Amino acid sequence: MNFGLIVGNRGFFPDHLAKSGREEMIAVLTAAGHGVVCPSEQDTKFGAVETRAEAVKCAEIFRAARDRIDGIIVTLPNFGDERGIAEAIRLSGLNVPVLIQATPDAAGKMTIADRRDSFCGKMSACNNLRQYGIPYSLTRLHTEAPSSPEFQADLEWFAAVCRVVNGLRKLRIGAIGARPAAFNTVRYSEKLLERFGITVEPIDLSEILGRIARMKDDAPEAQAKLQAIQSYVNTSGVPAESLLKMAKLGAVIEAWMRDNNLQASAIQCWTSLEEYFGVVPCTLMSMMSDSLLPSACEVDVPGVVAMHALRLASETPSALLDWNNNYGDDPDKAVCFHCSNLPKSFFQDVRMDYQAIIAGTVGKLNTFGTCVGRVKSGPMSFARFSTDDLSGRIRGYVGEGQFTDDPLDTFGGAGVVEIRNLQGLLRYICENGFEHHVAANLSAGAAAAVYEAAKTYLGWDVYYHK
Repeated sequence: MNFGLIVGNRGFFPDHLAKSGREEMIAVLTAAGHGVVCPSEQDTKFGAVETRAEAVKCAEIFRAARDRIDGIIVTLPNFGDERGIAEAIRLSGLNVPVLIQATPDAAGKMTIADRRDSFCGKMSACNNLRQYGIPYSLTRLHTEAPSSPEFQADLEWFAAVCRVVNGLRKLRIGAIGARPAAFNTVRYSEKLLERFGITVEPIDLSEILGRIARMKDDAPEAQAKLQAIQSYVNTSGVPAESLLKMAKLGAVIEAWMRDNNLQASAIQCWTSLEEYFGVVPCTLMSMMSDSLLPSACEVDVPGVVAMHALRLASETPSALLDWNNNYGDDPDKAVCFHCSNLPKSFFQDVRMDYQAIIAGTVGKLNTFGTCVGRVKSGPMSFARFSTDDLSGRIRGYVGEGQFTDDPLDTFGGAGVVEIRNLQGLLRYICENGFEHHVAANLSAGAAAAVYEAAKTYLGWDVYYHK
């Protein structure tokens, strides 16, 4: 990540603290592997921002680096000038997340020579940012030193927020095929998504199948994809004809996504591909998701937006699951299931098999390609977004739970989840008409970053289930 750094200063407070505070923050950011864009000590006094002229200079420096600044960090080693901070951000024209940090006073250094008053200055800085209409994020503690473990954690969280905000604002999704007629739940508005920079590039399923028909069995791209499939998952017992069909389908989708600069996909499955082509696309979708190119079934475009948001936050793969079954009589546990296209990294162990549900209508031989296995135990972050045409808003919810090792005898890809006050969450989902799909990620902190990004910087209506 690259951060624009604004060092607040106010002359009648000890300004040597601005100098040392700037040096400390740059050292911390650099040690964490981040780049820093900041006025030098030749550009402004101590490289900090106090006066209008210094705010203008800082803004010029930020504008020159606008294409590589992912977020702005405001550090207050003393009270700081509230106007200079707000004006520097406004004049830069940057529309990126902003984090406000204030360095604590030491109880033994409260004389006029060393007293910071950043505890108070942080409130004034936030007051002005709100007046200027600039959204911002806060550290978990009101004051925390840049070199403290608390700020290290907040910096990691803020970097995730920046990845989500900037990633969603330029997300391009491939919608492959039409929404299955039986799934009104996955209706969505392309126009609402486009308002936030999320573009949907559609392609008819007939075009995909037509390109497959033109591809020879020994085409290099088909053979390469076949080898990739066999290396990815155990395919014993799967007909060779089915594997070759999958390879061609995967090669065509991969080329189309590459040519159109797409970072995610939502694919029609039920039951057109099975009836007219003879495989399910689950393994191919699993492979894409596992390589950080999320893929959702049933053309659930808002579902893949949530998958991508969690993937950006954690930098690990996401899956799309059904809130599917109760787990006995435990009110805080449920079964999350899909049939399935979960990333390989989600499973304790995984093998390719046929899709047991669809096989009942189209035949077993037409449904090979699903990934079967048990989801491994561990932390879980979840998210769901939905476009609400009636209000003209994007809505959603996020939260945390965990996958457990509770026994489960079922097919497909499934796991038992435990979420505190699950019944309250389920009531919220039903009362607000959310879909039965939910994006999941095997991480403990992704939901918090997605919540901050969606609510504070995108202005979405998001509920955080804590």
